[in-house]
Amino acid sequence: MKKAAIATLLGTALLLSACGQQGKEASAPKEAPKEEAGHGNHGGGASEAPKSAEVVTSFKLTPEKPQARSNTPLTIQITDKNNKPVENFDITHEKKLHLIVVSKDLSFFNHIHPDYKGGGRFDITTQFPGGGDYKLIADFVPTGQGTMTQTQWISVQGDVPAAAAIEPESTLVKTVDGKEVTLAIDHLMAGMDANLTFTIRDAASKQPVTNLQPYLGAVGHVVILSADAEQYLHVHPMEEKASGPDAKFMTNFPKSGVYKLWGQFQHEGKVFTVPFVVKVPG
Repeated sequence: MKKAAIATLLGTALLLSACGQQGKEASAPKEAPKEEAGHGNHGGGASEAPKSAEVVTSFKLTPEKPQARSNTPLTIQITDKNNKPVENFDITHEKKLHLIVVSKDLSFFNHIHPDYKGGGRFDITTQFPGGGDYKLIADFVPTGQGTMTQTQWISVQGDVPAAAAIEPESTLVKTVDGKEVTLAIDHLMAGMDANLTFTIRDAASKQPVTNLQPYLGAVGHVVILSADAEQYLHVHPMEEKASGPDAKFMTNFPKSGVYKLWGQFQHEGKVFTVPFVVKVPG
């Protein structure tokens, strides 16, 4: 009798456990809308998750399908879920909105700042170098809501250049605008904090550049995109007031794969952009 009672109790417990598991699955929340990876803060870590359901961003081009190498007005309109304009935005690194524009093969990169016209509206006139697909990435902070990243693919009319291969580079040294820039990365692994150190020297003399000027309020900025342009990181330096030759950043690559990085710095009144391609292991 005791054995029969124990067996009955065990069977009841297993049944209740199974029912509990089914209940959890039935009540699990639906998958959230797909978002870009988070904006990096000053230390490069992920920021709080954007409240995307509360903000709607529209991108309007004039004409709707612009022509390559022509001045193209672009309006970004930001509203809440009730279609009312979002009025107030925090200033991050001297701007209310950062707009990143990249071609599908990531060969073209532009970091620009539309003017705020009030009523949640930002305007800018820009150009696209060739025909094809481009991704617009708007990076902003509605007051009290945390950093948000909203994106849109667009199509540009005109001759489409041959796609450039996005190949990882074995040597992370580039010469741009008379500067030799070396990138060193510690702990390059998906899901781990990675230290990025850009070392900048004069290309001719090899002397370290120690008088970098603030760019958007910091020694530099780094934008990172996965090869498919789906994972996005905007990373600020760990020491904003540094002036070279080293500019240090920290970030966290969300997934393994190939990524392109653009480091942006200012020297003697001119901003220069240095691209690198790396492969992040899993």
